[in-house]
Amino acid sequence: MNDKDTKKNTENVSENINNESLSSDLDIEIEETEYEGISQKDKLKKLRDELKEVKKQSQEYLTGWQKERADFANYKSEEEKKRKEKLDSMKLNLVSDFFPVLDSFDMAFSNKEAWEKVDSAWRTGVEYIHSQFMNTLELYNVSIIEKVGNDFDPKIHDPIEHIEVDNEEDDNKILHVIQKGYMSGDTVLRPAKVKVGKYENK
Repeated sequence: MNDKDTKKNTENVSENINNESLSSDLDIEIEETEYEGISQKDKLKKLRDELKEVKKQSQEYLTGWQKERADFANYKSEEEKKRKEKLDSMKLNLVSDFFPVLDSFDMAFSNKEAWEKVDSAWRTGVEYIHSQFMNTLELYNVSIIEKVGNDFDPKIHDPIEHIEVDNEEDDNKILHVIQKGYMSGDTVLRPAKVKVGKYENK
C-alpha cells in the first residue's frame, strides 16, 4: 500500500470516528435533554414532597419541644410549691413547740396581784421576751384563738366544761378561755380549751 492509500484510509477512519463521536454526542444530548425534562418535573414534585415532610417533622419537633418545656415548667412549679408547703409545715411545727412556753407566760400574767409584786426591771424584761414571741407568731401568720363571747366552734374550740346560763343569748357561747388556741390561716395548730354556756329553758 502506497502513502496515498494510507493517507486516504487514515482520513476515512478519522472521518468515521468523528461521525460516530458526533452521532454519540447527539444521542446523549437528546437522551439527557429528554431525561432532564422528566427529571426536573419529578425532582420538583419530590422536592415539594420532601419540603412538606420536613415542615411536618419540624412542626412535630416544635410541638414536642413546647410540650416538654411546658411539662418541665409545670413540674418545676409543682416541686417548688411542694417544697414551700413542706418548709412552711416545718416552720409551723417548730412554732407549735413553743406553745407551752407561751402558756407559762399566760399563767404568770394571769395572776396580776403576784405579777405586780415582781421586781419591775425583771418584769419588764420578761414582758419584752413575751412580746418578741408574739411578734414571731405574726411573722408566721399565726393568730390566737381566745375571744370570749364568740359562738362555740368545734373546729377551733375544745370544750372542757359546759356551764348553765340564765340568759338564752349566752347559749353555746364561749364564757371563758382556759388555754389559748392558735391557728395559721385556716389551719388550726392547737384548739383553744374553753368553757361553753348552756341554756336550758326552765
